[in-house]
Amino acid sequence: METENLVRMANSIAAFFNADPDREAAVAGVANHIKRFWEPRMKVAILAYDAKGGEGLDDLVRKALAQLGREAK
Repeated sequence: METENLVRMANSIAAFFNADPDREAAVAGVANHIKRFWEPRMKVAILAYDAKGGEGLDDLVRKALAQLGREAK
């Protein structure tokens, strides 16, 4: 899957969770969705893209990916 599609999908997930006034819950929601529903190759690709700067990623996605990265260690 192309990176631009992953960015679009991740940002769509963030748009849904942005309605939650609890920012920590919103970050956890995005992280949990990616963790549960994205295949491993997609997760690896979006984490690598974020590590290279993550241009175009919503801030909520970037925080969720940081959380996923910490969980993976």
